[in-house]
Amino acid sequence: MTELSELTAVRLLDGYRTGEWSPVEATRAALERAEAVQPEVNAFVRLTAEEALARARESEERWRRGEPRGLLDGVPVTVKDILLQRGTPTLRGSRTVDPAGRWDEDAPSVARLREHGAVFLGRTTTPEFGWKGVTDSPLSGVTRNPYDPSRTAGGSSGGSAAAVALGAGPLSLGTDGGGSVRIPAAFCGIFALKPTYGRVPLYPASAFGTLAHVGPMTRDAADAALLMDVIGHPDSRDWSALAPPPGAYAQGLAGGVRGLRVAYSPSLGGQVAVRPAVAAAVRRAVERLAELGAYVTETDPDLTDPVEAFHTLWFSGAARVTQHLGPHQRELLDPGLREICARGARHSALDYLAAVDVRMDLGRRMGRFHDTYDLLVTPTLPITAFEAGAEVPKGSGHRRWTGWTPFTYPFNMTQQPAASVPVGVDGDGLPIGLQLVAARHRDDLVLRAAHTLYEARVAWAGRLRPSGS
Repeated sequence: MTELSELTAVRLLDGYRTGEWSPVEATRAALERAEAVQPEVNAFVRLTAEEALARARESEERWRRGEPRGLLDGVPVTVKDILLQRGTPTLRGSRTVDPAGRWDEDAPSVARLREHGAVFLGRTTTPEFGWKGVTDSPLSGVTRNPYDPSRTAGGSSGGSAAAVALGAGPLSLGTDGGGSVRIPAAFCGIFALKPTYGRVPLYPASAFGTLAHVGPMTRDAADAALLMDVIGHPDSRDWSALAPPPGAYAQGLAGGVRGLRVAYSPSLGGQVAVRPAVAAAVRRAVERLAELGAYVTETDPDLTDPVEAFHTLWFSGAARVTQHLGPHQRELLDPGLREICARGARHSALDYLAAVDVRMDLGRRMGRFHDTYDLLVTPTLPITAFEAGAEVPKGSGHRRWTGWTPFTYPFNMTQQPAASVPVGVDGDGLPIGLQLVAARHRDDLVLRAAHTLYEARVAWAGRLRPSGS
């Protein structure tokens, strides 16, 4: 019998059309998985089973009449507990947020899911205000890796990554301000896309400003393209949202990579120490791109590590998001968050603008780079998942999470589309991610190249299933 919790959204929808299975069956299967894995992995802040089954029954009736609503009718989805969702509190991983609010508005991406008939299973875990690259918080505790619960799921969208990896819904909405969909995707063996800034509208505006993106976290690139066709349209509440895309992302997946100019940078010019197993898996995938017809050149972008400028922007945003808190509330914060907020509060306007100058120059250099190359390929991360409950790997010498994520945050600064694709496992069976980056507005190219890797079975949904799942 087909395990419905293992299927992609595209496959589920095919089954709804033929009557092979129903939205109620798929929702029950996803909820059963979520409830089964929650005690060990802690992917959810809350599950909304009653609401999910009610929406699934409504969807089932629409499919029975041959009148599905939108592109995702009846597909189980989860939403990171950073994005507003009508009827349920958005606590943002913090004990300082009062759950007894009105909670009567959807974020734009959540509203689009609702309009297209998606079934909301629950809210996924996040570190407090999404501040770091792992997922633990004083409110909801530690989220663990599906492949090894002693390891981290990554973050800040770690709950979403774990849920998708474990079959608790094929689609999830995450947010990414410095790698927060790509980091946990790489650690958990799923696909994730950080779209071009403004492609997926965001409301309320993030205190982290234009570093913050909303992106799909899915089993494969085809599911992400389908989700982008739902959420990638403007919303009047986001003044920086882009105009509608020129065509459907799901229709642009074919065509392969033949003739594409691909730059392969294994270590950003020696700036990053990459573990041998990670480097080998990424290189094998790049070699396969060449076999499929891409023109691959091993070269590096003109990119010096912008971490100090990123810290100025990021820590200032953290200070802003907690500015309204009194002394008692501040004592409730994650100690690491409290520390970076204090540092961010000391930055002057001139400090901030100097960081913006670094960002603009980085964007200029990457723009020129993409005059020559269609795609940039790097590892998503230089390591695989480390111990759960820690911000940095033991013995690494890093002070903050950015020390082990040097491939991700630069592309939040440049606002380029970037995706993580699972391309193997290390000797401990932990997933390895490859990052694909394109010029701004070329989300279609990132999705097409990623889809080609899935089609070639370099990466594919179901290949990297968690042991014991």
